[in-house]
Amino acid sequence: MASLLRATATWGLFPWRGYCSRIKQGKLGEDFVEALKAVVGSPHVSTAAAVLQQHGHDESMHRCQPPDAVVWPQNVEQVSQLAALCYSQGVPIIPFGTGTGLEGGVCAVQGGVCFNLTHMDRILALNPEDFSVVVEPGVTRKALNTHLRDSGLWFPVDPGADASLCGMAATGASGTNTVRYGTIRDNVLNLEVVLPGGQLLHTAGQGRHFRKSAAGYNLTGLFVGSEGTLGLITAATLRLHPAPEATMAATCAFPSVQAAVDSTVHILQTAVPVARIEFLDEVMMEACNRYSKLDCSVAPTLFLEFHGSEQALVEQVQRTEEITQSNGALHFSWAKEAEERSQLWAARHNAWYAALALRPGCKGYATDVCVPISRLPEILVQTKEDLKASGLTGAIVGHVGDGNFHCILLVDPEDTEELCRVEAFAHQLGSCYESLEMEVRLFSLYHTSPRKNSKHTEELKEQVHCSLTYQPLKIQQGIFLSYLLGVFWRNPFEIYIFLDIIRLHNSPSVS
Repeated sequence: MASLLRATATWGLFPWRGYCSRIKQGKLGEDFVEALKAVVGSPHVSTAAAVLQQHGHDESMHRCQPPDAVVWPQNVEQVSQLAALCYSQGVPIIPFGTGTGLEGGVCAVQGGVCFNLTHMDRILALNPEDFSVVVEPGVTRKALNTHLRDSGLWFPVDPGADASLCGMAATGASGTNTVRYGTIRDNVLNLEVVLPGGQLLHTAGQGRHFRKSAAGYNLTGLFVGSEGTLGLITAATLRLHPAPEATMAATCAFPSVQAAVDSTVHILQTAVPVARIEFLDEVMMEACNRYSKLDCSVAPTLFLEFHGSEQALVEQVQRTEEITQSNGALHFSWAKEAEERSQLWAARHNAWYAALALRPGCKGYATDVCVPISRLPEILVQTKEDLKASGLTGAIVGHVGDGNFHCILLVDPEDTEELCRVEAFAHQLGSCYESLEMEVRLFSLYHTSPRKNSKHTEELKEQVHCSLTYQPLKIQQGIFLSYLLGVFWRNPFEIYIFLDIIRLHNSPSVS
């Protein structure tokens, strides 16, 4: 054990090792487990089968792939020591927050050590005058807003689940408020990150919470959405917003998908400052009525919310009603009381579980499509027709205010033929939009683990091949980029040696 601990000081000798070893890891040795306990204490290390199973899956349809051990670090120093220990032995590291993801990102496909960061749950600093807050990875979205309740501020990024805020940063989360307040990427000012070898990095400088800076690389943006491939986020400095003076919500049913989405585009084009605008097709509305005990029309529907002063809300409501009526709205219902609004948005947040309840015993397969707003109506209509033609059970829901929607398909994971039809439908989403000559970003919610969407993977391969020589910061493999950052902080002059190695590796003369 002592030799393993001493090895943590030699991570500079292992520059090409990263989070994801290329070799399938076996069971961890007893000495290694004892070394983990020496860092965090025996109560904070577990190899119990039930605990490993709990940390080997999230809310997605992917089969459980448990890690070899789970650790609960209590502070950033322990995270750094644990990372260095794993790095020195080539053991994979899997960060774990609340386990609410839909992508299988916590599946330990090669074994390794799961870092459960929920014990690091402090709000480290609140700066009301600067509209910023610093949180540890165990702090969730709802916990932060509860803490801010009496400050007149709130954090608006709302992916639905009560996810950890650092986990939201790691996965590049968005949500129902994106159309007004932006995604998590727009609301992260600084990150404290432990790199693979244990080095500590503050992406905007230690203690800084400026809204803008023209100095150096945008390392904060680099780590947002990196999904644990570049480092472990141990603290995040977030941008806060003033709580709105008044809030009003509404539902509006339409005779067709086309009418609902046309209304969305027209509302945005007329600059109505809508805070939320969500689309649910008739299948999803029926599911929400059953699951959340709503009494809404079973038709393509928009959920809307407006923030502002009382006078501003009157103007926004009037303009929105005019637009929806011009597009043939069937029914417009306002939710003015807080209890009504809470019920409405709770139903939207529970849409995933409402869809699963349509076919008990099955799993959900979700796609995530982002398109230009101008092409949203025809894309959604075409997707709805393709979904009906596929014979699959599924619903469509999305943050249409920013051109984003999801198809939630219900599938029996034991039915090979149905799985093939689901794969074919997901592939058709991409190929269909290519034929329309649109710039579309399509993901099937299989990011870093256990697999990526094949189309997106090929795009990344092409980008890496084209940009490796001249733009090394675009390299998609975390082990290279993490090493590059680590070298830079230790010795800026060594970076040139590393870039020469990359250029040599990319040269056509090198096999």
